[in-house]
Amino acid sequence: MELAHSLLLNEDALAQITEAKRPVFIFEWLRFLNKVLITANKVDVKEKQKKLVEQLTGLITCNPGPPTRKLLAKNLATLYSIGDTFTVFQTLDKCNDIIRNKDDTPAYLPTKLAAVACVGAFYERMGRMLGSSFPETINNLLKALKSAESQGRSEILLSLQKVLSGLGSAAASCHRDVYKNARSLLTDRSMAVRCAVAKCLLELQAEAVFMWTAELENVATLCFKALEGSTYGVRVAVSKLLGTVMASALTPKQAAVMRQNVKRATLEEVLELMSTGFLRGGSGFLKSGGEMLKGGASVSREVRVGVTQAYVVFVTTLGGQWLERNFATFLSHVLELVAHPRATQTHVEAVYSRRCVSFALRATLGGLLGEKAQIAAAKEICQAISKQMRAVEAVVSDSSGENKGGAADVSASQHVMVCALKELGSLVQSLSATASPLIQEPSIGLLETVSSVLLHPSMAARLAAAWCLRCVAVALPYQLTPLLERCAERINSLKSSPEAVSGYSFALAALLGGVHQCPLGIPHSKGKMVVSIAEDLLRSAAQNSRLSLHRTQAGWLLLGALMTLGSSLVRYHLPKMLLLWRNVFPRSQKELEAEKARGDSFTWQVTLEGRAGALCAMRSFVAHCPELLTEDVILVLLVPAVVKVHGAHLKASAAMVRLRLYDILALLPPKTYEGSFSALLRELVAEFTLTDNSANTTTSLLRSLCHYDDSVLMGSWLQETDHKSIEDQLQPNSASGSGALEHDPSSIYLRVPAGEAIPGPLPLGVSVIDASVALFGVVFPHVSFKHRLQMLDHFAECIKQAKGVRQQAVQLNIFTAVLSALKGLAENKSTLGLEEVRKSALALVMGALDNPNPILRCAAGEALGRMAQVVGEATFIASMAQHSFDKLKSARDVVSRTGHSLALGCLHRYVGGIGSGQHLKTSVSILLALAQDGTSHEVQTWALHSLALIVDSSGPMYRGYVEPTLSLVLTLLLTVPPSHTEVHQCLGRCLGALITTVGPELQGNSATISTIRSSCLVGCAIMQDHSDSLVQAAAISCLQQLHMFAPRHVNLSGLVPCLCVHLCSSHLLLRRAAVACLRQLVQREAAEVCEYAMSLAKKNGDSKESTTINLNITETGLEGVLFGMLDRETDRKLCSDIHDTLGHMLCSLAVEKLSHWLKLCKDVLAASTGIQRLSRLKEDSEKKDEMDDDTMFTGLGEDDKSKPSVAPRWVTRVFAADCLCRIIHLCENADKNHFDLAAARSVKAKNPKGDLLVLHLSDLIRMAFMAATDHSDQLRMAGLQALEDIIKKFASVPEPEFPGHVILEQYQANVGAALRPAFSPDTPSDITAKACQVCSAWIGSGVVSDLNDLRRVHNLLVSSLDKVQAGKSSSSQLYSESATTMEKLAVLKAWAEVYVVAMKIKKEAESKPACPLRSSEDEEEDVGDEGDVLPPDSLIMLVQPELPSLSRLWLAALRDYALLTLPAEFASQLPPEGGAFYTPETIDTARLHYRTSWAPILHAVALWLSNTDFGALGGPEEPQPAPTNTGATMGPAGQVFPQGPPTPNKSHDELVKDRMHLLLGVSIEFLCFPRPEEPIERVMSCLKALCTLFESPRARKHIAEDQLLAVELLNVLHRLLLTRDPPSIQLQVTAVVQEAIRAAHDHLEQLRSAEEAGESAGALGEGGEAGELQPGKSLVFAAMELLVFLLVRHLPRVSARAADSPGHLPSKPQQLSEHGNRLVAAALSILAELPALCSPAGSMTILPTVLFLICGVLRETAVRTLDGSVPLPVPAALQGIKAIITSPLGRVEKTQQQWTSLVRSSLASVLEYSQPSTDEVSMLTAITLFLVSASAELVGVTPLQNGCMERFRNALNSSDPAVQGRCYQLLLSVFQHSSRALSTPYIHALAPLLVEKLRAAEHARPRTHAELQALQEGVKVLEGLAALGEEQNRVQLLALLVPTLISYLLDENAFSTAPPASKGLHEFALQNLMRIGPLYPAAFKTVIGAAPELKTRLENAIRANQASSKAKATARQAQPTVQATPTIKLKTTFF
Repeated sequence: MELAHSLLLNEDALAQITEAKRPVFIFEWLRFLNKVLITANKVDVKEKQKKLVEQLTGLITCNPGPPTRKLLAKNLATLYSIGDTFTVFQTLDKCNDIIRNKDDTPAYLPTKLAAVACVGAFYERMGRMLGSSFPETINNLLKALKSAESQGRSEILLSLQKVLSGLGSAAASCHRDVYKNARSLLTDRSMAVRCAVAKCLLELQAEAVFMWTAELENVATLCFKALEGSTYGVRVAVSKLLGTVMASALTPKQAAVMRQNVKRATLEEVLELMSTGFLRGGSGFLKSGGEMLKGGASVSREVRVGVTQAYVVFVTTLGGQWLERNFATFLSHVLELVAHPRATQTHVEAVYSRRCVSFALRATLGGLLGEKAQIAAAKEICQAISKQMRAVEAVVSDSSGENKGGAADVSASQHVMVCALKELGSLVQSLSATASPLIQEPSIGLLETVSSVLLHPSMAARLAAAWCLRCVAVALPYQLTPLLERCAERINSLKSSPEAVSGYSFALAALLGGVHQCPLGIPHSKGKMVVSIAEDLLRSAAQNSRLSLHRTQAGWLLLGALMTLGSSLVRYHLPKMLLLWRNVFPRSQKELEAEKARGDSFTWQVTLEGRAGALCAMRSFVAHCPELLTEDVILVLLVPAVVKVHGAHLKASAAMVRLRLYDILALLPPKTYEGSFSALLRELVAEFTLTDNSANTTTSLLRSLCHYDDSVLMGSWLQETDHKSIEDQLQPNSASGSGALEHDPSSIYLRVPAGEAIPGPLPLGVSVIDASVALFGVVFPHVSFKHRLQMLDHFAECIKQAKGVRQQAVQLNIFTAVLSALKGLAENKSTLGLEEVRKSALALVMGALDNPNPILRCAAGEALGRMAQVVGEATFIASMAQHSFDKLKSARDVVSRTGHSLALGCLHRYVGGIGSGQHLKTSVSILLALAQDGTSHEVQTWALHSLALIVDSSGPMYRGYVEPTLSLVLTLLLTVPPSHTEVHQCLGRCLGALITTVGPELQGNSATISTIRSSCLVGCAIMQDHSDSLVQAAAISCLQQLHMFAPRHVNLSGLVPCLCVHLCSSHLLLRRAAVACLRQLVQREAAEVCEYAMSLAKKNGDSKESTTINLNITETGLEGVLFGMLDRETDRKLCSDIHDTLGHMLCSLAVEKLSHWLKLCKDVLAASTGIQRLSRLKEDSEKKDEMDDDTMFTGLGEDDKSKPSVAPRWVTRVFAADCLCRIIHLCENADKNHFDLAAARSVKAKNPKGDLLVLHLSDLIRMAFMAATDHSDQLRMAGLQALEDIIKKFASVPEPEFPGHVILEQYQANVGAALRPAFSPDTPSDITAKACQVCSAWIGSGVVSDLNDLRRVHNLLVSSLDKVQAGKSSSSQLYSESATTMEKLAVLKAWAEVYVVAMKIKKEAESKPACPLRSSEDEEEDVGDEGDVLPPDSLIMLVQPELPSLSRLWLAALRDYALLTLPAEFASQLPPEGGAFYTPETIDTARLHYRTSWAPILHAVALWLSNTDFGALGGPEEPQPAPTNTGATMGPAGQVFPQGPPTPNKSHDELVKDRMHLLLGVSIEFLCFPRPEEPIERVMSCLKALCTLFESPRARKHIAEDQLLAVELLNVLHRLLLTRDPPSIQLQVTAVVQEAIRAAHDHLEQLRSAEEAGESAGALGEGGEAGELQPGKSLVFAAMELLVFLLVRHLPRVSARAADSPGHLPSKPQQLSEHGNRLVAAALSILAELPALCSPAGSMTILPTVLFLICGVLRETAVRTLDGSVPLPVPAALQGIKAIITSPLGRVEKTQQQWTSLVRSSLASVLEYSQPSTDEVSMLTAITLFLVSASAELVGVTPLQNGCMERFRNALNSSDPAVQGRCYQLLLSVFQHSSRALSTPYIHALAPLLVEKLRAAEHARPRTHAELQALQEGVKVLEGLAALGEEQNRVQLLALLVPTLISYLLDENAFSTAPPASKGLHEFALQNLMRIGPLYPAAFKTVIGAAPELKTRLENAIRANQASSKAKATARQAQPTVQATPTIKLKTTFF
């Protein structure tokens, strides 16, 4: 392929390759040329132009295929427009000659078409430059048009379109000719030609004024005719033409009008014209006289659908503002269409017309209008409805019968009502909370208007009104309860009117069905109210025959709707329901017989309706309350028997009963009704084989049962277009797309199926068959083989019997049932059955593979595949495959070739590559041959589709066939005419499957792989250029696959702009594909994608062709376009992909392009409605109120004109607010500078492009504020969430310019203003709850230091607290009780968080030393320093007044939580009337709310209890301790708290006990098993609460007295450590353990001191006399378990087991993290306290372990560090050793011997530890501790002594002065030990070495400060020894010391040049000598006297010293008092 990449065609290379590959080579060259010509140097091009033109024109005659000729023409035109143009006319003539050629053979056709394409391209590119030649060209083309075949016709028309577009108005002279010739072809039999004509005429109308003036009517008629029998593509093209022409007629283009004096059409005329198409179709304009008026044939559906699309095009072309202005006219016109009797001749036609009108309204209103305009439109619709309703009321009340046409009016009005109400509902629902002005404005009266329709005589209108009310309630949940109450009240007062009973029951049912979409629900009592209404209706049904039918239906409808509320509500009414159900059906067989014998048709009708209703309620029950389905209930439900009744008018009622029965049986487990299988199957089979049904009704399920991928064969991809809702009407099965509410009223309360806007149940006849087919699939797997065989044979018989159309219908139904059954078998993993069953099934299926109906062939193929899957035997599969092979080899007809090729594909699909591997070769070879059959593109389509299935399912096994398949795909892409789009779609599928098969290999560079890869790329390029959007979508998904496997080889610079253009496509599938591809690309290369998109925008701005693509990429880039799409798109999948794409872009780009993304979010969020702007303005400018509303609105108006696009809708704004939160989190993870203003400013100063979040804080706050104060509830939630994030992240960021302040302080007003509306009384509970959360975050963040400022937010919390105290019975309850629970708990939680923070501040303030307050003049008492620094108790002062009531509420909430966490088996113990904050009905939802809020409340309660001594000091408001769960206690404001029946007050101790149990119970329950998704904060809160609790003496006493409780707690904490890793939790756990151990210790001490008098004190403590600790009961054991786990977790090598394991290698001690150090240290300090908890015998049990662990930790952590610091665990270990050795245990006689051996072995262990990296100092310290703390007889044994001395010797000889110095210090403490027995051996052994070391320093003088310090420490030891010696030995000791010191002195000359350390030594020696002399005068004199040279040195030194100046002397005198400090400071002192 590389050879093709040259400017000139490489003819040598071309000659060398095979014939088959040449077209590909040529195409590749043309592709290359197309890219190169634009960028190439003009000079180069001109040089080679002649040769190039020759080569290109030569190709025209080489039979190029469609894609090649397109590219060829494009290249020639480009070449001429870049290079010289003088040969262009020659080339043009040459083309014209080819076109004139009379050769009509197929072989010459490609050449002709290529010439046509070139002509079109020349004119399109060069237009008027070709000047005068155009008339000849056009005439030539028109002549050719007359004689051409269909492919030629469409090519010529497309070329004409290009010629016209290139010439513009210059071609005016030819416009009429073109019009005349083209218009007749609009009704061509080839659909491709029709499309081409429509495109050509569309181009023509831009300049040809006559088309939308004089010829307007004719153009319209033509279009209507063209729509008859059209395909989807034709409808789209023609409707575009029609709509555009009509729009031009209304608003002509200025230029055209200027030239000719035109009469403009009026809107009425234009609409009138279009309505003729809608109502009469293309049958001319009533010229033919009277018979047309009488009705005649109805309009063909295609025309109606096409005209509907044209309406949408018409309005869209005129634009949103036009629609706003003319909405009233448009609305009344569209509604008149559906009121016209011609549009509603039959019921199904009426439904279709309604659908069309609804579509036209939805597509225009929903997309073109912004939220404000939509509200205005909704008002218009309301007026239209009320006008209609007045007319209807007039007719109904006019009893005299004067108004004869009245009845017709009423029936017409119902359809108008349905359309208007449906659109009104959709509008309100899409506006959501933004629609509130519609409801609140009394002048509109939306609710009254809609409710009035509930009394409309027609059921359809009543149902539509009910649906509209449901939409209102879902959009504005606060309307739900009032609406329910209102309907209930009306149904009770209007019981005697059948319409009212029916209408209001519909409304009630609809509202109940909407509850599940309102998260806050409805009050429980409303359910009871509905039950009583329903019961009443059912009871009174029999009283009045006129009403009995309506009442029966209404009663059961309401009960069915009630079931959707779920089991928590239904549970209460179940017994009553079961009773009602029992009474409807006959009790026994006898009753049934008796019943059949009597009764007239009316009673039967009522009975049947009642039964249908009861069954419907049962189905709803089974579907919505599966938890309540117990065995007994199912038995009750299974009473109904299958009834058959005769009589024509009962048919519908009986069918309804059957439908309901099938529905409910399909939901129940088949095992439960095994007994009635045979009767049931008889019914089902009769149902769908149409035995008793004369109509040929077909099921609608076939498509959904076939595989989604087969849509290309069945055309069901239409369901994926924007026109789905109207295109459904044109599908072939019965009543397709005619769904309407009136077909099944129960659907008004059921969930709306996904993707539908409004439920549309199909007509009853179809629904029953659907239900029977579905149930057949459920039952079939459970039936015996014998019955299966009977049924299959019966099916074959039925098909044989039926004839013609009926046979098709029966066959369709049977196949759907068989597919349903096979699917059921596959899902149940059961088999089909024995040989006979298989044979029978196979015969049935094989027969249909030759059926002329393609849908049946599809179903048969699918069934074959499913059978192979279910049977799963190789022989069976082989025989099926062989049968198809034989058929395909012999058959010649299209039908059997298509059917059997699909059969092969399905076999492979369902059996998979392994199962069908042996047939692969044959299948592929046959299908490849079929795919080349150019005579029938249908065969090609089916063969290629099957091939794609085989490639997909074979996976890697297909690898060997990839090359031949790929070359076939390319050949076909290059040759198949573009009009056969299905073939191209299948080629796309094949290509995609092949790419997947080759997979990651595509990255390779071998020759074969490169060829495969380039072939794939060429294939994609051809498909990208195709005119059909589905083929383009296939190309995109192929490129997406390629990009996944070989990203380097997909050229993004070409792909991304192409995707951006497709984002604006009118085809949903193409937009979906483009977004899905972008979503994948931005995951890897977001930055590149955005860049290429921007480059497209720039190019588009520069080029002249900008009109051709309506691209709206502006400076906001691709992101902006995607945000814009979110406002227009309604497709779920597409929107979620856009969300993902934006999310990925955000993740990779937001941090670098911060301001860009923030601006994007801000622009979207700023698009709020005007009302809000106002309120916001006032808040922003509280000081300058003058800035008035008017300025505001003028600003808005201008904005709208400049931007015609719709302002972002609320859903998009919510997404933008979420993006804002994501940006904050991303910045948090990216760089700390984002949250540091000073750093950010310095970064910005260095690099102006640097962008940090903190610099945008004001924008962040403003955005959060805009969102939090919006109309839309969802947006308010998102805004508050963003505000909370901002507060948490920025609370601690300081303001560099004002030290001591933080940057958020300046935004106090904004935060307050954003929170205030959330606390207004009419705000929904979830928003108030969220706002409480933000309040507590704000108060607790410490941002605001001035109490008065805090009060604003604080008052919001106070007001909500009052709301909580008002108790449960708030008068007007709108939402369910659980919503109230949520709100109250949120308030309590917020208070708890504030209280916790306040106490923390207070505690910190108390622990600091009090600082003197600076007094300022105007200072108030309660505020400390004016606003600068908070007085420590300020926050507490805000909470204090509320504490008495708060503490009570907190305890109540905790008690509720404790009860709710009880396991299910204790449900009977729950209080029947609910708790303080929940009602028994809402228990399940309440649990969730408690779960989110209990932890902070627990912490707060613990703080309060430990601060008030368990409520004893409850404060002045509470003189007596409040009883907790009893009595009604008075709150501060005197409200009463209902708290259960009063009981006598408890004593304080009992109270303490109760509260302790409550708190510990809640904590332990939670810590036992915190769910993995529980946030860390909750676990921390709980642990902190426990810690706080143990600070209170009462709690310590309680836990210590009840030892099992403490053990339980420790066990739970141990388990928590096992499951939770974060270090903060582990530290907190050790803190709790420590508190628990200390509490036990204190308690034991008290006991011991009490027992001191008695003698039994010895046995106190754990372990008693025997010393045995019982696991599970022993606190010490539990603590040991936990601590050992902690130590081994952090220091695995402490464990003896680890050390002994075979894999263990001695490695160097590890260094722990800071957290690890703290944990280990904490654990050690607890360990050391444990022996004190035991009796002496008990302590002997644990001491070995304790000492082993302490010594082990010492060994592991005593590591030399670089900075000389000591790791935390070391001092803790030393402290522990000291604590244990000095404990009183050593003095107990019983255990003396054991104790001795323990201490000795510990010391021996420490002595053993020596590793090169060990910190000797720590080890020496430990040894010294043993020596100093223990008695001589313990450690005085020789081996230990020798070891210790050895250790000291090593340290003295150490090269490190620090070690030496510390060793001297430790030696001194050993030498000075009080017990001489211990110290003497050490003095004898080590003093000589010491002296030797000190003596050596005379020659090796110290060079560093450290060495000097070590020497000084050594001298101190000698001095200490001198002081220790007796008087008689003193001289000898001084004889060692004094000469040493004198030897350190320097003479004067040496002194002046000596280094500082040396000088220091001299001075130190001198001072010491001066000090020693006076101390021991006699001995000193003796020593000096003995050696005269010492004396002289000393005297010289003293003289020199005195000679230096006085100042120095005085300074030096002060020095001896400063002792040299050791370098290593230990954290604690041990001696």
